[in-house]
Amino acid sequence: METDAFKIEEKHDLERGYVHVYTGDGKGKTTAAIGLALRAAGAGFRVFIGQFIKSQRYSEIVALECFGEQITCHQYGRGCWLQQEPEPEDVHLARQGLEEARKALLSGNYQLVILDEANIAVWFKLFEVSELLGLIDIKPASVELVLTGRRADERLIERADLVTEMREVKHYYKKGVLARKGIES
Repeated sequence: METDAFKIEEKHDLERGYVHVYTGDGKGKTTAAIGLALRAAGAGFRVFIGQFIKSQRYSEIVALECFGEQITCHQYGRGCWLQQEPEPEDVHLARQGLEEARKALLSGNYQLVILDEANIAVWFKLFEVSELLGLIDIKPASVELVLTGRRADERLIERADLVTEMREVKHYYKKGVLARKGIES
């Protein structure tokens, strides 16, 4: 879906890929990661996004579909946000997602791999932080890896090359404003 105003560059590889962590209680972690995905796609990179816990058809998923095979997005959740102990199905889906992410990371097909809500998946014990650290260990030098989600484990923060903490200063949700299509969903 290219126009004269927007032409995707030919595929090329990163000379050096880094590890990003986007964490904190503020809004914008997934949005920042998807913004990076759009930038990368515009530069000719192929992007893999694995979304843990999530399974709804958010507006950003619809938008990403416009990129065809340039951006691949898979969700590994049951359709509800975890509030307490995860069900066995939550663990199964997260483990399936982690394995697919590992394959994507090593495939040579993607220059950017985003594991959205991976931090909170660790916090809910859907998989261990050691497994994410293991992905960092096997990450090819030419792949950029992004881990998002609240409550990032200190060991991930220590290993990352770039860490951004989103801090909530004020949010209209506290005034009763629910998620709005096109802005929060």
